[in-house]
Amino acid sequence: MSRVGRLPIPVPKEVSINIEGGSVTVKGPKGELSRRFHEGITIKLEDGHLIVSRASDSGQARALHGLSRALLANMVEGVTKGFERTLEIVGVGYRAQKTGDKIVMNVGYSHPVELALVTGVTLAVEGTNRIKVIGIDKELVGEVAAKIVAIKPHDDYKGKGLRYAGSLVRLKPGKAGKAIGRK
Repeated sequence: MSRVGRLPIPVPKEVSINIEGGSVTVKGPKGELSRRFHEGITIKLEDGHLIVSRASDSGQARALHGLSRALLANMVEGVTKGFERTLEIVGVGYRAQKTGDKIVMNVGYSHPVELALVTGVTLAVEGTNRIKVIGIDKELVGEVAAKIVAIKPHDDYKGKGLRYAGSLVRLKPGKAGKAIGRK
């Protein structure tokens, strides 16, 4: 039995869940999410808890068991609390600002980079060097944050670029000859 899959998911009182066949719809104070699950996975609502079980003991069913439970738990957490990823912009002259419904970033290119808003995700700029990606779908929030970081990933030698807040960036040493000096 999957250690993750067999854990029951507590459902808060303000969340309503509709299970129809293989699809589950979760409604809460922040919004509504729905997802279709594999037919080998059974989802039941019992005593305020969601129980996920599998039909067989095959390798694929075992893998889908834990995955389905994690996805359901993220849906319940998303409609109650929501998810947030914070990104940092590091570098002299690197900045972001919100203009209308777009975010414009200057990150060392010859032109400013514009980010269009994505449905289901809110982008907020704090100061000039922090971007917050906020939404109820964990998968979508992570995907949008990864696409933003991919615009200008941090440099391994100087540390300049975009990164997730709180991430540890280890800088590589430069050339050894440069540190000692030429003779």
